[in-house]
Amino acid sequence: MQSSDSNLASPLTVLNGVGPALAKKLQRLNLNRVEDLLFLLPLRYEDRTQLVKIGALQPGQRCLVTGEVLLAETVYRGRRNLLVRISDGSGQLTLRFFHFSRQQVAQFQQGVRLTCFGEARKGAAGLEMIHPEYRILRQDQDAAINDTLTAIYPATEGVQQGRLRNLTDQALHLMRRAPPEELLPQDVRDKLGLPELADAVLYLHRPPADADVELMLSGTHPCQQRLAFEELLAHYMSLRNLRALAQTEHARALQDGTAEVTEFIGSLSFTLTAAQRRVVAEIVDDLSEPHPMMRLIQGDVGSGKTVVAAIACLKAISCGVQAAIMAPTELLAEQHWRSFGDWFRPLGIEPAWLSGSQRAAARRASLEAIADGSAALVVGTHALFQEGVEFKNLALVVIDEQHRFGVHQRVALREKGVGDQGYPHQLVMTATPIPRTLAMAAYADLDTSIIDELPPGRKPVSTIAVPETRREQVIDRVREACRAGQQAYWVCPLIEESDVLDFEAAEASYAMLTEALPDLRIGLVHGRMKPVEKERGMQAFKDGLIQLLVATTVIEVGVDVPNASLMIIENAERMGLSQLHQLRGRVGRGSEKSHCVLLYKPPLGQLARSRLAVLRDTNDGFVVAQRDLELRGPGELLGTRQTGLPDYRIANLVRDAALMPGVQVAAETISRDTPEQGVAIVRRWLGDAGRYGKV
Repeated sequence: MQSSDSNLASPLTVLNGVGPALAKKLQRLNLNRVEDLLFLLPLRYEDRTQLVKIGALQPGQRCLVTGEVLLAETVYRGRRNLLVRISDGSGQLTLRFFHFSRQQVAQFQQGVRLTCFGEARKGAAGLEMIHPEYRILRQDQDAAINDTLTAIYPATEGVQQGRLRNLTDQALHLMRRAPPEELLPQDVRDKLGLPELADAVLYLHRPPADADVELMLSGTHPCQQRLAFEELLAHYMSLRNLRALAQTEHARALQDGTAEVTEFIGSLSFTLTAAQRRVVAEIVDDLSEPHPMMRLIQGDVGSGKTVVAAIACLKAISCGVQAAIMAPTELLAEQHWRSFGDWFRPLGIEPAWLSGSQRAAARRASLEAIADGSAALVVGTHALFQEGVEFKNLALVVIDEQHRFGVHQRVALREKGVGDQGYPHQLVMTATPIPRTLAMAAYADLDTSIIDELPPGRKPVSTIAVPETRREQVIDRVREACRAGQQAYWVCPLIEESDVLDFEAAEASYAMLTEALPDLRIGLVHGRMKPVEKERGMQAFKDGLIQLLVATTVIEVGVDVPNASLMIIENAERMGLSQLHQLRGRVGRGSEKSHCVLLYKPPLGQLARSRLAVLRDTNDGFVVAQRDLELRGPGELLGTRQTGLPDYRIANLVRDAALMPGVQVAAETISRDTPEQGVAIVRRWLGDAGRYGKV
């Protein structure tokens, strides 16, 4: 990188007026270096490029006025007020201050001229501005009119807009003296019609009076797209670097086990779909290589990802090494432990279990079996990568519901397997289909396999939205379905991630339904039950001993019950689309036509109405995910709080999705022709960490 960037890389304390106290406050806005100020884009803009006559002011108008002080007085009307009356000859305006000092009062002497900016609103004595920004003018001084639109920045306590604009002006001055290195190749910028970095930054912070403000507010101005493109490129290249690093690392090549895998597939009670067979072949090829597999399996609800993971584990175990499966919840981990046990016990393989809630003796036994290698397959929660868990020869890590974990957690588990034989292979799965452009941005460190085919016989679930005022009709529908020999779920909402409140909601619904349907066998499952109790309840439902299962969202991942053909989801408007889709996937697994009823509390807002309409209109998980992305953003779909993906400063994965194909091409070009520029791009946007994989 050129030395010209060094000033911009300096701490903010090099700027005038920034001491340790202010620097600490600015950190709350993620401002640490001078360069960070350049990338803190305005939230909006104000037009202070022209004066408005006071006589022409309209209520609600934000504008710049000038005038002469007629009087200033402190009044007490419930609270202390400073009222300053000004006039420009065309009319009068009152400036009202609630917080002021003696020095301020002394400024407003009769005859003093000033300019002020604020919002005009109706007051007791005509139009007024409350706490306007103002500037006292000297006798010979003209009103201060800006040449450019005035930027309004994200605020933080103790840092005024004027101070932020002053600091940004200093940063822009340094940038003009020593422009940052232009890291995007000319041909990339020309192809996309993007300006140079310095020009884009200057324009966004100090746009001309005739700038297209609407375009800038929407984030689609070419200058914003220029910055968004480079930021997306930095994140993408960082993840690609992690992937490239994995390609240079050693892993045990798992080439045996072909006969065992073939025999296992032949013993299954069902036939693998063509999509499952394709993904199995991709995984087997990866496992045979002497560098770590890093593969993501995407598949809709019920597409059969678990059996594909089981085949991968069997391949590894047949090569004499260990495999581990990590799931985000104990319930899901239990489900895998049960499924894998059913498949593998006939082969003489007993899966070990490890979770945070395990009793000390059972945990100690599991840890010993993991350490001495007698546990060839280990199933558990995030407890698998905690301190004190030592594997003998871990060669394959399977992570389910990837969006619930972060890159950092993924790397931490991967480190568990480092030994003489290198790093373990890694297979991650998600039942939340991820739109292609988002997958490009979030999972660039992984190869992707898609199981885009459902097992034969799966019928689409008919979905309707019903107001809770029609609850009695819905209960009648449940009665009819159960009397006809079918089974039903009644799902209670997730309430603030609280087991207690979930439990209370489920208990209330259970009591209500028990009273309304005395002739039905009704069961209850919720998050506060002991694992064995939950398993017993779900097993009774599967065996047909229970006709109606009242449950919290714990059944999002549960046992398959082909006879269950009806699902009622209460307060559906509170849940995310992807979660609703997953819940809905619990029915429709048998030969009967299945239905899902979304109960909601009216009135519905426009967003909630749009979301429920998506569920009515499609059963395609990828379509659902795309709409979820558009309506709620990537954070909700990917679970950003859990993923560890840094927040983007400028880019928006929904708004800027169209940039991703260009980002991919640019990354390939830069990596091939000018790799040092790639390093500089990552450093500029992600700091010294330089890659996601640093833990």
